[in-house]
Amino acid sequence: MVTVQLITSLFLGFFTAIIGITPPGLINMTAAKVNLKEGKRSAYWFVLGAIIVIFFQAALAILFAQFIKNHPDVIVLLREVGFGIFFMLSIYFLFIAKKPTKKKDKIKKQSTSTRFFLGMLLSALNFFPIPYYVFVSVTLASYQLFYFDIGHVLVFVSGVVLGSFLVFYFYITFFEKIQDKTDYLMRNINTIIGSITGLIAVITLINIIKFYIN
Repeated sequence: MVTVQLITSLFLGFFTAIIGITPPGLINMTAAKVNLKEGKRSAYWFVLGAIIVIFFQAALAILFAQFIKNHPDVIVLLREVGFGIFFMLSIYFLFIAKKPTKKKDKIKKQSTSTRFFLGMLLSALNFFPIPYYVFVSVTLASYQLFYFDIGHVLVFVSGVVLGSFLVFYFYITFFEKIQDKTDYLMRNINTIIGSITGLIAVITLINIIKFYIN
């Protein structure tokens, strides 16, 4: 029974990572561009740096999720703060942010250690994984698909690392084949992000209103 639960945690971590990282973002797009400009070796060093940070981000998120699970009152506060953040992000991306333009940059080839630390830096600046895995782990735990003991946490986070690496590998390997589609996506990325954050803000506001009504 325990073995089945651990395998389940591994696959859940794997698939939730794929879902969370697959949409074009700063890290996977940078990994693809490093590959195009400097080759796979530099790109994989970049990915290694990013994945190390993702490992700790996912583990930290689960620890935070356990705290939230034991303190339900914190959820309401987080929803209110989250609404404010997502609302401001929507305004920024839809009305303030400049439309991205395609540039032909001359990039000098960097050392693998430089790319490794760049991967760590960009991954550390990306705060999305923490709230994402907080939400995922709390939701899975509510359905008794995930448990907050050290074994399940380590296995789940290992799945996250594997899933993340698979997505990065896909971007590095197949980016040239889908470059036309991603160019279109990047030109409209502000509208897409703004619409997504706006939708999340509306859903969050509805949940807040329901809480106070009940």
